[in-house]
Parts: sequence; structure tokens; C-alpha cells
Amino acid sequence: MDELLDRATARRYASWFRALADPSRVQIVEYLARQARPMSVGEIVSAVGLAQSTVSQHLKILTEVRFVLVEPVGTARHYRINEACVGCFPSAADVVMGRPAPSPNGAC
Repeated sequence: MDELLDRATARRYASWFRALADPSRVQIVEYLARQARPMSVGEIVSAVGLAQSTVSQHLKILTEVRFVLVEPVGTARHYRINEACVGCFPSAADVVMGRPAPSPNGAC
């Protein structure tokens, strides 16, 4: 019998999937990935058409799982996609669907 995915990895993958369980967060991740630069909350708000407080809450969730990184810029904060995690996420989906995992690179 094949072994189960270890619990720590399953927990990490579950947190990633939970973070993307909201369509607005999927849109924010996709937008930041396409822009490929740090962006202010105001820029993200303009793009997704949600209230600033809502976008900020979504960004908080996305930064907790490290899909999005935050950079202080003076008194503001800019957000950008975490390229290392973008490379790991398809692997997580593959593993959960029973496909072989690629060699871990330690970045996720």
C-alpha cells in the first residue's frame, strides 16, 4: 500500500488551498502575478473593485501563507507575488491528485 502524504505537508497544502478558497483572493493573486511588481493597496483596490478594508483582509490571508509578500515603502506597504510559492503551488495540486512530487527546493 502507498504511504499517505505526511501530515505536516498535508497541513501546509490545506492552508494554501484555504487561502485560495475565495474568488477575490484568486483574482488578487492572479493580478499581482500578471503585474510582476510591488503594488500599493490602492492600486489593488482599483483593479479588483472591492473596499480597501476587504482587500486588506484578503492580502493578510495571502501573506500568511506566503503567496504574497509585503514590503514597507515609507509608511505604506506594497504587495507582490511570491514567485517561489507560485512554483510550488502546482506541485501541491499534483501531489494531492496523486501525481509524483518534484524534488523539493526548500523555497515553499
